[in-house]
Amino acid sequence: MTVGGAARPKSHRLEAGDELELEPEPPPGPLEREEVPLRVVFEDEHLLVVDKPAGVVVHPGAGTRGGTLVHGLLGRAAGGEDPDRPGIVHRLDRDTSGLLVVARSDEAHRRLQSTLRRRELAREYLALVRGRPRSRRGRIEAAIGRDRRDATRMSLDTDTPRDAVTHFELAELLPRHALLRVRLDTGRTHQIRVHLDAIGLPVSGDAVYGVPGDLGLGRQFLHAARLAFPHPLTGERVEAESSLPADLAAALDEARSGRA
Repeated sequence: MTVGGAARPKSHRLEAGDELELEPEPPPGPLEREEVPLRVVFEDEHLLVVDKPAGVVVHPGAGTRGGTLVHGLLGRAAGGEDPDRPGIVHRLDRDTSGLLVVARSDEAHRRLQSTLRRRELAREYLALVRGRPRSRRGRIEAAIGRDRRDATRMSLDTDTPRDAVTHFELAELLPRHALLRVRLDTGRTHQIRVHLDAIGLPVSGDAVYGVPGDLGLGRQFLHAARLAFPHPLTGERVEAESSLPADLAAALDEARSGRA
């Protein structure tokens, strides 16, 4: 974009009568398979359960056209109406690691979405928070939407609220932290991080809603550790677990020591 024929910094303030010239971005091309670091923990002809590392975006979007989970699974995942999201049923944030299920056909995708709507897809996370919970378990029920003042954040202070329910249970009480098992009834963007911060338990390492840099973390301590659901075609129980990655395991050891 130029203003009056010259490039300007992002901080430039527009004035009445300024002439702007915009050069639209070229439309994205077709998806092409890329090598993306992923671990498949379950696979059959209908679906995959993938262990996503932190730093990998689930699907292409604004500002992210390559290196996504979708690119890594191209040719192995399918289903759904969005050509940029073949097989994607639910998501994890870029810097949240752990398990998610991906469809391999339209039928599997439809049935997995139905499983998700019926809340039969059990998703359990491990979250390390700064502070001490007031109870060993709890339920957080508070609508979430785009923040009224900052559209890059999700918030309880919103003009576009959507119902959101989070359950938590204390897994381990530490000197200055607590390790929680967290279960979702709904899957709103940033739900766990927003809800835990709202009850005074910010997630360690979370640069947006929590405690940035806590315990030396470069990302939020949030890991999708367990998935369980009835297979959409056979009805058999599918269960998968994922261990904490090295950075989160090291941070947990540091929290146990009580030095930070």
